[in-house]
Amino acid sequence: MRRMAEEIQPTKVQSSWISSWLPSWCPTSPTQLKDAEEKMLKSVKRPFSRQHVRISNDNYLWTSGPVYALDLLGFGRSSHPRFSTDPVGAEDQFLAALEEWREKVGLEEMVLLGHNLGGYLAAAYTIKYPHRVKHLLLVEPWGFPARPENPNHSSIPVWIRAMGVLMSPFNPLAGLRLAGPLGPMLVQITRSDFKQKYSAVFDDNTVSEYIYHLNAQTPSGETGFKNMTIPYGWAKRPMLERTGQIQADIPIFFIYGSRSSIDCDSGYAIKKTRPDVEIKVIRGAGHYVFADQPDDFNQTVLQILNRMEKKDGDEGSYGNKMRD
Repeated sequence: MRRMAEEIQPTKVQSSWISSWLPSWCPTSPTQLKDAEEKMLKSVKRPFSRQHVRISNDNYLWTSGPVYALDLLGFGRSSHPRFSTDPVGAEDQFLAALEEWREKVGLEEMVLLGHNLGGYLAAAYTIKYPHRVKHLLLVEPWGFPARPENPNHSSIPVWIRAMGVLMSPFNPLAGLRLAGPLGPMLVQITRSDFKQKYSAVFDDNTVSEYIYHLNAQTPSGETGFKNMTIPYGWAKRPMLERTGQIQADIPIFFIYGSRSSIDCDSGYAIKKTRPDVEIKVIRGAGHYVFADQPDDFNQTVLQILNRMEKKDGDEGSYGNKMRD
C-alpha cells in the first residue's frame, strides 16, 4: 500500500553569490520537484513506499520501494551538501552516504544496480564494502575507460573545444540554470526524445517538467561529479583500472544499449580476466536503456533475479537501484 513519505525540509548549500541568485532566476524549487515527481509516480500501479532516510551531518537520501530506488547524495530529492574538491574525497562522500543508508534501512546484503554515474559508484562501493553486495549490475556505467594518452583532438570541432575550455570552471548543467525562465522550454526542445520514450504513459510535458526540476536545483552531487572528471567527461580515477579489486565471488552483469555513446568495450575487457562476467547488449536502446526498451530491460533484470533466487533460495529483499 502506498504511504506518505516523511517530509524533510531541504537544507541550503553554502555557495557563491551566483549560485544563491540562480534559484530566483530559475522557475524551480524543491517543492516543484516534489510535485513533478508525484505526477510521474501516478503511473505506477503497484504498491510502493517513499521516505527520506536520514544519515549523518543532517543529510538524507530520498528512497522509494519495495525495490529500493534512491536518489544519490546531492541529486534529486536527497540532500545537497557541499562536496570535496578532491576526487577521492568526493567519491568517498557518495559511498559513505550509501553505506549509512544501507545500515538505516537494515539491508545485510543487496543486489546493487547502478546506471551511468550510479554504475561507477556501485562498482566503487562493491570494492569498499564487498560483504554487502550479493550481485553487481552495471547499466551503461560511466567512468570505466581511461582517457587515451593521445586523444585525437583534431576529430573534435574547434568550437566545441573552445566551449569546453570556457565552460570547464562551471558545472555540467550550468547552462540550464543560466537559461532561467527559458529552462523548461529548453529541456522540451533539446530532450524531446524523452516525451517520445514515455508517450505510452504520458501525453503531456510531465516527463520534461520532471527532468527540468530534477536538474535545475542548486548543484551539489553535480559538483562532486565534476570534481571526479577531467575534460571531455573522462574519469580522473578510471574504474577499469580498479575492477580487479572486486572479489571474484561477486557476480558482475553489464547491460548496454546498442545505440549508446558508451560502448561495451570496458565490459568485454573485464570479461577477459573474469570469464564469469555476463554482458547483455539490448538492441535498439541508447544510453537510457530502461526508457528505450523497457520490456527487454525489465526482462533481463528479472531473469538475473530469478536465477539468483533459484540458486540460493533467498526470499529476502532483492536490493536497490541508484539513480544519478
